[in-house]
Amino acid sequence: MESRSSGFVFTQSLAFFACGMFLAFSLTACSGFESEKKYEGREKDNIYKHGSIVSDEGGFTLLGGKDKKGAEGGGLGVNGFLWRATLDTIAFMPIATADPFGGVITTDWYSAPDVPNERVKVNVFIIDRELRADGVRVSVFRQEKDKKGEWKDAPVSPTTAGSLENAILTRARQMRLAQKEKQ
Repeated sequence: MESRSSGFVFTQSLAFFACGMFLAFSLTACSGFESEKKYEGREKDNIYKHGSIVSDEGGFTLLGGKDKKGAEGGGLGVNGFLWRATLDTIAFMPIATADPFGGVITTDWYSAPDVPNERVKVNVFIIDRELRADGVRVSVFRQEKDKKGEWKDAPVSPTTAGSLENAILTRARQMRLAQKEKQ
């Protein structure tokens, strides 16, 4: 039994040594490559003069600002007015996730105090960088409690999603007009 154990330790040590040697040879093989990138027409220390390292057209803002076309929300992947209007419109519901770069806002289930046996959940997709009527899509999910107290899917009125989209668009237009008045 003892010889079997020492054979395992020897095999394990040999495997560890082989992995170490492979890693060392791999790193040594990389030493022949040129590690410094050449920038045509630019000095090494002045690569940010004409733009960012990400693109030659300039850097980016994380949240807010305007993009190169003048659309609001240059740092967002979506229109800033639609984004903020959506958050304002569904502020009464708990937000589960909000992705400003992908333009997705998902709420958690919400039960109104006057209707405790019904709950709704909303997914909002902002699909454009410009403030347009087709720039926002809303999906609404509804559940009701059955007699056993379990939540079951229930139908949603076909006008509910459209009403939420219109409320978001109305709020976004109000925000845009308010900003233009300040300028």
